[in-house]
Amino acid sequence: MKILLVAINAKYIHSNLAVYSLKAYAEKCLGEELLEGNEIEIAEYTINRYETEIIQDIYERKPDVLTFSCYIWNIEYVTNVIDDLRKVLPNVPIWLGGPEVSYNATAVLQKYPFVKGIFRGEGEETFTKVVREWICNKESETAERKVVRTPDFDERDLQDCAREPIEYYPSSDDYLRDIPGITYRECVDGFIHNNEDAAMVDMSTIPFVYNNLNDFQNRIIYYESSRGCPFSCSYCLSSIDKSLRFRDIELVKKELKFFLDNKTAQVKFVDRTFNCKRNHSDEIWRYIKENDNGITNFHFEIAADIMTDEEIEIISDMRPGLIQLEIGVQTTNPDTINLIDRKMDFAKVSEVVEKLKKPRNIHLHLDLIAGLPGEDINSFINSFNMVYGLKPDELQLGFLKVLHGSKIEEQVGKNNMQYSSRPPYEILSTKWISYDDILRLKRVEEVLEIYYNSGQFKYSIAELEKYFDNAFEMYDKLGNYYKNHSPNGESHSRIKRYILLLDFFKEFVYNENCGKAENDNTEVESGNEKFEVFRQLLVMDVYLRDNIKSRPFFASDMSELKKMINNFYINEEKEKKYLFGYERYDSKQLAGLTHIERFDFNIIRYCEDGQYEKKDTFILYDYKNRDSLDYSAKIYEIQV
Repeated sequence: MKILLVAINAKYIHSNLAVYSLKAYAEKCLGEELLEGNEIEIAEYTINRYETEIIQDIYERKPDVLTFSCYIWNIEYVTNVIDDLRKVLPNVPIWLGGPEVSYNATAVLQKYPFVKGIFRGEGEETFTKVVREWICNKESETAERKVVRTPDFDERDLQDCAREPIEYYPSSDDYLRDIPGITYRECVDGFIHNNEDAAMVDMSTIPFVYNNLNDFQNRIIYYESSRGCPFSCSYCLSSIDKSLRFRDIELVKKELKFFLDNKTAQVKFVDRTFNCKRNHSDEIWRYIKENDNGITNFHFEIAADIMTDEEIEIISDMRPGLIQLEIGVQTTNPDTINLIDRKMDFAKVSEVVEKLKKPRNIHLHLDLIAGLPGEDINSFINSFNMVYGLKPDELQLGFLKVLHGSKIEEQVGKNNMQYSSRPPYEILSTKWISYDDILRLKRVEEVLEIYYNSGQFKYSIAELEKYFDNAFEMYDKLGNYYKNHSPNGESHSRIKRYILLLDFFKEFVYNENCGKAENDNTEVESGNEKFEVFRQLLVMDVYLRDNIKSRPFFASDMSELKKMINNFYINEEKEKKYLFGYERYDSKQLAGLTHIERFDFNIIRYCEDGQYEKKDTFILYDYKNRDSLDYSAKIYEIQV
């Protein structure tokens, strides 16, 4: 018997930890003797592949049982695939599992009559027990199917393109009745059984799944050291599991050593609140700091307001880029915080973020959620400005998703929430915020991703902020401008985005449509000089990230400086003053691997403290040595 665990990921760089854990746990518990002649196989794909290709590949694997891992980002794709698979593999039972089907299992089976059953919640124990029964009952499980019309079957269902008379196995399903954690359809009469919930899994009993990293080349490694969450946020499924469990710390260290020894690029902890148990998180942070290999990056999702100064001290002297922290702020509105059953002290969050930023060694990612109960557009604008003011490396503006099983799903009527009936069930409006407001925030989200989170407009965006009363006003106007210059949703090239930002500056600053903000402490005069400063900051940003070969039209002509620049590289080849690590390259190669740009003011000083000083300045961009947090080239002021 071949049991195929199917994962359809959002991107190629992602992997599905769940299916690997299911396989490893089942194989450990069942043992070689029982599994002899039977196989649990994993098939991973992405939603970017054609459905027909996936169907063909699964068919050619000749599975006896199919199981699919279901999430909000892949459920529609999965249901399309299994709708065709049941036609070409009519005698192969199909099972689903994952958060997208765990909390509405009966409804899913009613909607998709060709699905046999659903694994609810944590799957390791449940999957193992069901596999044991599949193997022991494989003759009946793979018996020829027959068509059965259940008592509740309605011929009108045939009008639905995804519905037809329900197919069942003619054999008995008695062997499934005592297995906790599953919802399944009885083969004889079509009755849907909801078995009791399964017990929580001991985290330390789950085998390590990454012993062979060949299957994970160029992919993010997901790792789990705890399950459950101490908080009760009404929008989150993690709040349902109140049983906090942790993997044995010595096991965790052993497994982290494996990643470090193999120089894994990134390990992303999927623990919902990594630092909720201080001695657990502290010991892990100390271990990766003491065993840092200079390459591996670790990602953690934390609650900032429960961090202590001792914890901050542990990570304050880590190698830049060793860890990155994601902090879910979601809102700064105290009433909304109470309405969503969340505990969060924004004053404490702000204090911790400032302390974490000070050593400049940690990439900080902060989150906001639009559409939460009690938050209207003005309240959200205030939340946005307060969180943006903390200047994280990345600020994610997300939108509320009304997930099956979440407490907020029960409050839909009371809060007059309208949300998409299709995954990811994103909010459309509430009694506090309109759809017009949501669309407005969508435009802000788009330009925030392009111009802030990308890190490609570091100094030009900082300059632009000076001319608006607050950050939201700037992104709001920029969002409208970007949309108006993107007919039919056109996706612009990177250089075109710089050009659009320059044109936006012309319209809202150069033409004095927007007044000079009070926080602008520069000595730059209005008019052409303002425009020149902004134009040159754009050039600075362009070359900070890439040594582009096609010079942008808004950059100054430097052809008359070509000889001087060539002489610089000839001298640098003879005697290294700046470009250490380039010893094996000659002057022409040095010129190709780096870049020199001329500015007519002291641009480094201006970027650091906003003071304008008229002065010819030459900047050397070193792309071999980049900032480990924002990937900017290392820069030097040089004499040419």
